[in-house]
Amino acid sequence: MITLLLIIPLIGSLILLPMSNTEEGKQKMKNIAITTSLINLYISLFLWYEFDSSITHYQFTNEYTQFKYLNLNFGVDGISLYFVLLTTFVTAIALLSSYNLNSKYVKLFFISFLVLETLQICAFVSLDLLLFYIFFESVLPILFIVIVIFGHGKDRFRSAFLFFLYTLAGSLPMLLSILTINSYIGSTDFQLITLSEISLHSQKLLWLGFFIAFAVKTPLYPFIIWLPKAHSDSPLAGSILLAGTILKLATYGYLRVLINFLPDATNYFSPLIQTIAIISLIYASFSTIIQQDTKRLIAYSSVAHMAVVVLGLFSNNLPGIEGAILLAIGHGFVSPALFICVGGIIYERTGTRNINYIRGLVSYMPVFTILFFIFTLCNTGIPLSLNFLGEQLSLIGIFEQNPIIASLAATSVLLSACYSIFLYNRLSYGNLSPYLPPLKDINRREFILLITLLLPTVILGILPNIVLSSLHMSVSSLLYNI
Repeated sequence: MITLLLIIPLIGSLILLPMSNTEEGKQKMKNIAITTSLINLYISLFLWYEFDSSITHYQFTNEYTQFKYLNLNFGVDGISLYFVLLTTFVTAIALLSSYNLNSKYVKLFFISFLVLETLQICAFVSLDLLLFYIFFESVLPILFIVIVIFGHGKDRFRSAFLFFLYTLAGSLPMLLSILTINSYIGSTDFQLITLSEISLHSQKLLWLGFFIAFAVKTPLYPFIIWLPKAHSDSPLAGSILLAGTILKLATYGYLRVLINFLPDATNYFSPLIQTIAIISLIYASFSTIIQQDTKRLIAYSSVAHMAVVVLGLFSNNLPGIEGAILLAIGHGFVSPALFICVGGIIYERTGTRNINYIRGLVSYMPVFTILFFIFTLCNTGIPLSLNFLGEQLSLIGIFEQNPIIASLAATSVLLSACYSIFLYNRLSYGNLSPYLPPLKDINRREFILLITLLLPTVILGILPNIVLSSLHMSVSSLLYNI
């Protein structure tokens, strides 16, 4: 079943390759790409249905031994399962959001996103550390091409290079750590690493190598600069994928590598992580409030939310880790929805992302304003949303370990309300902007996109056990006994 998840987007890409670049051909390409992503979503949902949450070991495993120096070993557990589901869901949303794309490179665009889907799923289901690194890095060149060719503004080249060089350079210490583990153990297989004993001194050095790579991808302070620029200059689908799934590669890396394989070093460096996460949270929150570009504002808010995720992940208790996973999933729904609102719907109608030029949208777009308001509240962590549960469980988890850090982290509740409501109020109300022509309300496709993202946010916020029941066993095995 995992093999199907990996192959179907590639099959869709191969079908697109020989198609003509006429108007009719472009329409067929869009339909084939979206249909392919929906088929993959259905397969991932069936995988979830067949998953046995009462056991901790990997399920649906596939191993391919045809390659001499690389062990292609795939499988899912309770943690990776939800990141796979999120990837298939967000990819379908990203492709549908770009249905009206008008470019001579339409074929390249949709093939890039289908290949990206396969590469991300490979990263989440890999059971070999070297394989995980390869797929962790393989998304970089494709996203670089997407930003350069399909991005907005003259600064997109610099943004693409910043994204590529920051994340590539940050991942080099991870490669060195993986090679060192291979020299210690003689293998990079996940299960063999779990069974091996690594000294605390060696764990510390290895941990730092992995942490730098994941901190850049999260991103945490001081590696934040690439994310707002990449978001502001990338196309809408690129922003959706960056916020929804690419940032989650780091979240998954913390869980799978640092906490699972290097528990002693993780416990030793916990105060350092908490300090960096708090600095990232407060810095990003205050940076968000002063932004005048709508996409940059949502990008900085992503940094603040991911800092809370990191605090929950390293709380070393069940509520904290599970809350961090819930918040990561919730962020994967709400942040793409906000990018669709500000970088898609508003930008397509007004031609600007400058907040000072946009006012009084409620007069022209009442339906949109209601949905925008709901997602704004979800971004602040309002009760009955998945973000609320994830944020509260993460804060409860870190409070059990360090009440002072938890108290500082709780400022995120106030700060997120400040920048989210401030943005909504400036765009939606006030006197009608003289710079704007009369605007049309959202169409059927945009309404379906937003409702599709809203439903899981609310349903999982009311019924979180749908997710938590499958997480308990896998998360329990990560806890460190002091």
